Amino acid sequence: MGRADARRAQAQESRRAAKSGGIRRLFTWKKLLGTFFGIVLLGMGAFGALYLYVDVPAANAMAERQSNVYKYSDGTVLARTGKGVNRQIVDLDEVPKKVQHAFVAAENKTFYKDQGVDLKGTTRGVLNTLSGKGKQGGSTITQQYVKNYYLTQAPTVSRKLQELVISLKIDQQMSKDEILAGYINTAYYGRGASGIQAAAQAYYGIDAKDLNVSQGAYLASVLQAPSQYDWNSATDTGKKLVKERWAYTLRNMVEMDWLTESEKAKLKFAYPQKPKPAAGMEGQTGYLVEAANKELEKQGVSAADREAGGWTFTLTVDKKRQQALEKAVDDQLESKLDRKGNKVDATVQAGATSVDPKTGKVVALYGGEDYIKHYISNATRQDYQPASTFKPLVLASALENESETQDGSLIGLNTVYDGTSKRPVVGSDTPFAPQNQDDRSYGPISVQRAMNSSVNSVFAQMIVDVTPAKAKETALALGVPDKNFPERPAVTLGTMNASTWDMAGVYATLDNHGQKVTPHILQSAEHRDRTVNPEKPKREQAISRASADTVTKALTGVVDAGSGGAANSPAYDAAAKTGTSEDNKSAWFAGYTPELTTVVALFGEGDGGRKQVSLTGTANSGRASGSGFPARIWADYTLGALGGGSGKTFDLQDVERGEVPAPPTPSDTPSEEPSESEEPTPSDTPSQTPSETPSETPTTPAPPTISPPATTPPTSPEIPPLPGDDDGQPGERPGGNGAAQQ
Repeated sequence: MGRADARRAQAQESRRAAKSGGIRRLFTWKKLLGTFFGIVLLGMGAFGALYLYVDVPAANAMAERQSNVYKYSDGTVLARTGKGVNRQIVDLDEVPKKVQHAFVAAENKTFYKDQGVDLKGTTRGVLNTLSGKGKQGGSTITQQYVKNYYLTQAPTVSRKLQELVISLKIDQQMSKDEILAGYINTAYYGRGASGIQAAAQAYYGIDAKDLNVSQGAYLASVLQAPSQYDWNSATDTGKKLVKERWAYTLRNMVEMDWLTESEKAKLKFAYPQKPKPAAGMEGQTGYLVEAANKELEKQGVSAADREAGGWTFTLTVDKKRQQALEKAVDDQLESKLDRKGNKVDATVQAGATSVDPKTGKVVALYGGEDYIKHYISNATRQDYQPASTFKPLVLASALENESETQDGSLIGLNTVYDGTSKRPVVGSDTPFAPQNQDDRSYGPISVQRAMNSSVNSVFAQMIVDVTPAKAKETALALGVPDKNFPERPAVTLGTMNASTWDMAGVYATLDNHGQKVTPHILQSAEHRDRTVNPEKPKREQAISRASADTVTKALTGVVDAGSGGAANSPAYDAAAKTGTSEDNKSAWFAGYTPELTTVVALFGEGDGGRKQVSLTGTANSGRASGSGFPARIWADYTLGALGGGSGKTFDLQDVERGEVPAPPTPSDTPSEEPSESEEPTPSDTPSQTPSETPSETPTTPAPPTISPPATTPPTSPEIPPLPGDDDGQPGERPGGNGAAQQ
């Protein structure tokens, strides 16, 4: 290295040393500590000023609580709620000591020792608010009491800081018993109940003084999420969570020596009684308000926020279409029922959901006979099977996956299957041989005509050709909920669980050329303090347009020449599918026009809603199938909702016709029409349901051998579609040929 290079290197090293030294001089430990303590002192000073500035306010005047207004989409008032407050203040000594302890154990174990605040939890709540996560969390019983009694539910930083300061002051001014009494008397428990006395009445029909430990632990647990944890409306997840919360509360009581281990071991979960609807919720009003409230929860407006009052909620429901739906159910069903004199009629429940297929807006909803008489909404309940309304989704999956039959033919509307009743499926590890309606055999039949007559044996084989896993994947993408949805051949007959709301979304997606439609009922939520803009559903392509339009084409055949004939009208273009579940426990009609998608269902409900029963004999009309009452309600409503009709027609593109194989050999070809003696005799009741899985050696004839596709379709050897409805709803039980699952 030369002298010049050495001098340059030395100079660079000197500059680095000088720079490093400068940084060290700038950030010395003394300066860092000084800055830190300076910030702390500033924070303490600011908090001190805040402490002096913020006074304990007057109560937020729950007595001045405003009502909430629910409106139709046109702005006319549907209902007003919360005008009066369901609360009765009780002294703390009226509440059993162990019940008091249950609330402390559930919410704030250190309540009797802390200073009224949880700084760590409050900091987390402020950060959540600043980051837009919404939920505050981390509050002590004192803080929750302050929020309920002195402040509002607004999720703002200023409110959280006020809560912190006022809680510190309240803890100095009031005894712990006074604070606890204030808390349990102002908290919102769900079911319109504010305060422990109203909650005890709403959930158990008793006074607060008569609550036992288990009941107290449930009420303490339900406070965390009143809507989610109310046992009678909770999902399976909600039920699991509230039981876990109840157990957590009791464990904490043992830990705090408020309950012995042996006492805890004897306690059983305290199931609450069924809720009683509030006044003013008669008819369909309560069902509409309930559906809106559930959606509000999803949009971040909690039950406590809502019950604080002052909201205006505008629904997507079209008042005229709502009236048309109610009238259709009354005219086509209720007017024909004898609910007092006929045991079957007394069990019949109707539900319906009508959706705009372009936007997903719920324009009309029918939840039941009367919200006061029947609290469960038949529009949103998910405890019944959608039956053969699922078959179009099997076809959609076959089209989407370009599936082929066992002999290699591409599946489409003209593809020929063997429609023999109780025909064992080929290519499945799970044996399945479903019976067709009235045990009717069709021989070779096209997919289109199989859809028209809802031929079980055809769609059982089709789902095997597609694979149940792929069919499920398509169904979930379209909007079917994953409830009791095994990947087995029997699901082709709709043995999972779904609601009319769910299926309206599914069929609206088909109506919308495969672009996903998610039903929603909330248009806007406005408050004097804030406005909540409902999150818009994502508009993604669930399946291709070609697949969706091909299914629509198939379903127009069901209306024009199949089991959906009751909806056939020159006043509108329609596509639909019928469905009737095992033992006639539910009957469905899912259909759409280019402008409107509506799903109507009947449910047989016995034993106060705890048992599913058969609809057979409804209005003394025999088998209450999907092609009967549901189809007639659908047709009556649709005509009214469309103002007497519509000239719009389906715009279908790239409809998949499929491949047509050559006709079977003469020896295998069944006669085109059964002889008079062979013709099945329609009956008012379903034929005896066989067992589901075929025996090891099936007695039914093997399917005919189908050759590679022919260039021209064969002459149709198919039996004309049966008038009336469809399935027979088999499931999968070992030992036979296709009985329906429950």
